[in-house]
Order: sequence, then structure tokens, then C-alpha cells
Amino acid sequence: MNKINPHKIALGFASFFFILILALVFTGNAAKTGILPIVFFILLAVGVRGFQAVKGFSYTIWIFTAVTFSMIYPQYLTSAGDFQFKTLIVPLLQIIMFGMGSQMSLNDFTGVIKMPKGVIIGVGSHYIIMPLVAFGISRIFNFPPEIAAGIILIGCVPSGLASNVMSYIAHANLVLAVTIGAISTLISPFVTPLLMKLLGGQYIEVKFWSMMLDILNMIILPIVAGFIFNLFTEGKEKLRSKIMQLVVYFVIILLTNLVYMKAKQTDISGFLVALVKSLGWFYILPILGALLLRHFLKGDKKLMSKILSFLSMAGIAIIIAIITAAGRDSLLKVGALLLLTSLLHNTTGYALGYGVSWLFGMPEKDRRTVAFEVGMQNGGLASGLALQMGKIATVGLAPAIFGPLMNVTGSALASWWRSRPPKEDTEN
Repeated sequence: MNKINPHKIALGFASFFFILILALVFTGNAAKTGILPIVFFILLAVGVRGFQAVKGFSYTIWIFTAVTFSMIYPQYLTSAGDFQFKTLIVPLLQIIMFGMGSQMSLNDFTGVIKMPKGVIIGVGSHYIIMPLVAFGISRIFNFPPEIAAGIILIGCVPSGLASNVMSYIAHANLVLAVTIGAISTLISPFVTPLLMKLLGGQYIEVKFWSMMLDILNMIILPIVAGFIFNLFTEGKEKLRSKIMQLVVYFVIILLTNLVYMKAKQTDISGFLVALVKSLGWFYILPILGALLLRHFLKGDKKLMSKILSFLSMAGIAIIIAIITAAGRDSLLKVGALLLLTSLLHNTTGYALGYGVSWLFGMPEKDRRTVAFEVGMQNGGLASGLALQMGKIATVGLAPAIFGPLMNVTGSALASWWRSRPPKEDTEN
């Protein structure tokens, strides 16, 4: 007797709802579809999980579910009483970055020494190609100023976390991918505000020191906290190595608060108060958390990794949903064109990233890596910066569209490359 396959049943119902939605749209009753698109995406996300070839698209479909819900019922994702849901964006982004840092250590940066050419080409291409393509798109398509600024902002942020996953699927150079992503992230507090000031300053006011501080608080300090958490979770480092790393992390937090002093124009007492808070959140708390989890989970790092991965994925989906709900009206005006330009921006990044690495004579595995590292951006950071500017409903729209879109194109490209192993893998 054949076992009932729940994934096939889910796909069957998804097909039924899809046909029903099409029928309502083509008969002029699109307004009556109501909750049907949301149900369709939920069933589709469940259904594809049962098939290895398309299993990787499940998370992207869940993102589409969240976006669809935001477009149909924005009122549930904008506020609850006096509480504004957009205030969740920065804490969620910090949790995501903490999760990333907790899976890494300073050893991950040895790739710079082992393959400096690939790292320089990858990081350089990322911060040259994507900002300039974004600037060109904003000029050609004549978007409203704040929408154009959002397009440039998504072009100026570091590479996205998903690029590492795509490199792994595509048989690319994963070590190079991690190193390029890490370096582009670490230098982003300096490079992103500078590029945004030069290219986007004509559309909106860009405060260099304030943007640097926002990036340090949203990205660098949570990653440092993750490094510290990992340092005490593992417990494998020698005491001398631990002390040296802790000193480095303390200096990073100290420098961040010096930037705070400059950005906020505060005095020494304000600086000291901010420093104590930063040390508590990003230095002491990770140590205590690591020691507690190490005691209660008995060193089960797989379970911790699963928990942090789930929080990261859920956090990204919630951020995109909140931004979509906040910018729904603007999105309805420029949504189709913004989707088209985001696709153009994203795919041009893949093409030029691959092309530049080919011109420099890099092997096929490295070309694929650079393509993903150039074409995939950290949409969460761009969204957080848009929020800090107070323009989440306009500047935040391009990041909200670019994020889910790059996961679709990245998954498709990675799957295509996976079926065509690099020449060096075939020879080996």
C-alpha cells in the first residue's frame, strides 16, 4: 500500500488555489481573492520541501508568503496600539548578525593570507560594480528621490549572508566566499557611508558619522558579540589566545563609542555611559550566555546552530514583511518598475562579477564565488539604515524587494551551476 505523501497533497491543493486565483483575476474579481494568495504560497512552501530538486526554494516561498500577507493586511504589521512594529527591525538585524558571528572566529580570516588576489578582486568588484550600477539605474529610470536613494543604498552595503549558501550549492570556493563576505562587512562602516554620501547625497541628506555609527551598532558589534560567544562556547582556545582576542574586541567596542561621541556630539560622561552599555550588551552578556548554554546544552553546538539559524531566517522574513507593510502605498505606485530594476541590478552584479574575475584569470570556482559575492547584498542592513534615517516606507522599499528577489535568482543560478561542476572539480 502506497504511503500518503503530504508534500504532493500540498502541491495539489496549491495548484487548485492557483487556478482559482487566476480565474478570479481574469473575470475581473481580483479584489475577491482575499486570503487565497497567502494560502497558495503556504501550500507551495510545504509542497516543495518534499522534492530535493526544488527544496532550496522553500524559504524563498515563505518570504513571498510574508510579503503577500503584508500587501493584503498591512494594518497587522504596522502597529499594535502605540507600539510601532518597525522598531523591531534593528534588534532583529542584530540577532541575525550575532548568529552569523557565533558561527565564525578570527580563523575564518586566514583566507586573506591564502588567497589575497581573490579577496581583493571580490571586495573591490563588490564596492565598485554594485554602487555604480545602482547609480546608473537611479539616473536612467528617474525614480522619486527617496526611492532612488534606496536603490543606491542597496548597492552600497556589503555582500549578503545568502551568498555563502549559494557558493556552497554551486560548487564554488566557499572559503573565498566567507572571506570576501566577512571583509566587505568589516569595512562597511567606512565604505558604505562614503559611497552613499558621494552617490546618494544628491537625493537625500546623508550624515556620514551617524551612518557609520548605525552600521557599527547594527552589524559590527553584534558580530563581535557572536565571536565572543563562539570563543567561550567552544572552549578550545588557549588562555593567551582568548586574552588577545578579548583585547581586540574591547578595542573595537571602544572605537565604536568614540564614533558615537563624534556622531552625537556628546561629552566624556555621555561617552562613558555609552561605553558601559556597549560592554554590557556586546561583551559581558555573550560571555555569560555562552557559559550558561554550554552548561545546559552540554556542548551541543548543532542544537545551538539550529536555534540561531532559525532565528536568523525568521528575523529576515519579519523585517521584509514589516518594511513591505510600511511602504505598501509607495510600492503600489512604483512596484513593477522597482521589481524590474532590482532584477537588472542583481543580475548585472552576477554577470560583471563573473566577467571581472574571468578577465583576471581566476579559476571557475572562484569566478562563481565572486559572481555571488558581487550580486547579493545585505538587504537587512540597508533596511536598518533606511529605518534610522526615518524613511523606511520609501528608502526601505528597494532593499525589501531586492532581498527576496536575489534569493530566487541566486538559488536558480546556484542550481544551474551545481549541475555543471567546475573544470577543476572534474579533473580532480
